[in-house]
Amino acid sequence: MNYINYPGIDTSVSIIALGCMRFASLDQEHVDLAVRTALNQGINFFDHADIYGNGECEIKFAKALKNLGIDRKEVVLQSKCGIRRGWYDSSKDYILSSVDQILKRLDTDYLDILLIHRPDALVEPKEVAEAFEELYTKGKVKAFGVSNHNPGQIELLKKDVQYPIIANQMQMSLATSPMISAGINVNTLNDEAINRDGGLIDYCRLNDIRIQAWSPFQFGFFKGVFIDHPDYVKLNEVMQKLGDKYHVSKTAIAIAWLLRHPAKIQPVIGSVSSHHIIEACESTTFQLEKKEWYDLYLASGALLP
Repeated sequence: MNYINYPGIDTSVSIIALGCMRFASLDQEHVDLAVRTALNQGINFFDHADIYGNGECEIKFAKALKNLGIDRKEVVLQSKCGIRRGWYDSSKDYILSSVDQILKRLDTDYLDILLIHRPDALVEPKEVAEAFEELYTKGKVKAFGVSNHNPGQIELLKKDVQYPIIANQMQMSLATSPMISAGINVNTLNDEAINRDGGLIDYCRLNDIRIQAWSPFQFGFFKGVFIDHPDYVKLNEVMQKLGDKYHVSKTAIAIAWLLRHPAKIQPVIGSVSSHHIIEACESTTFQLEKKEWYDLYLASGALLP
C-alpha cells in the first residue's frame, strides 16, 4: 500500500480509501470482515456520510472496530454532512448537530476530516466558517473539505473559511471522466469539450486539493459497473491485456488508471467483498505506462481530437 499526507492529519493516509456506504445492508459479521480485510491490506482511511443508511453504516463500522480490537488512532475517519431528505443544508446549526451525531455513532471524540457533501444553493459561507471554527476549536474535526463542489463554490467558501479545503470528493472512473475529457478536447466542437465542472482537476492541482474519486468502477450515475459489462467490451479487452501483463485483476487496472494521473487522485472503493478489496489494492504494486493510460482512456469510448 502507498500512503499520502493530508494537511492537519498527523497519520499517513492510505492512497486507497474504503467507502462504507453499503455497510447498512450487511450483517455485522460481514462488516467486520470487510474492515479487517481493508486493514490487512494497509487501508487505514474510511469514508462515511451521515446519510449512508441513515447513520447505520457508521454504527456498524464503530462496532467492527470494537469487535476487531482496533484502536481509534490506527484509523483515519472521514465523514460528510449536508444532505437532508429532499434538500441540502450547509447551515451552521445543521453542520454542528450533524457532526455531534456522527461522532456518537462512530463512538469517537473526533473526525480526521469533515466534508460538505453537496453544494447548498442557499449556503452562507460565514455560517460554514463559524461551524468549522467551532468544530476545530473544540477538537471535534481536524481538517475540512468538500464533495461534489466546483472551483467557484470552493472559492466562495474560502472567502470566509480560514481553514484549508484539503479534499474534494467527485465521481470519477475510467468510464466517467468528464473532467479529464474536457481538458483533452479544449476548443473543439466535440461534446467532450463541454466543461461541466469549471476546470476542477486543474484547479485542485493548483490549490493542493486532493481529489477523492467516488464510484471508481461505475459508469453513469449508478448505472452499473463497467468491469465485464457488455457495453464495454473493448475496455475490458484492454484491461484484461494489461492485467495479464502486470499479473493483476481488471479491478486493479481500473484503480491503477486513476492512480496514474499526476493529480494524485485517491480512489474511494465501495466494495464490501474481501476479494474485491484485495484486488483493488493490487493497483499499488505497479504503475501504468503513459501510453497504456491513454489506451484505456480510448477503449472506454473517449475521444482524442
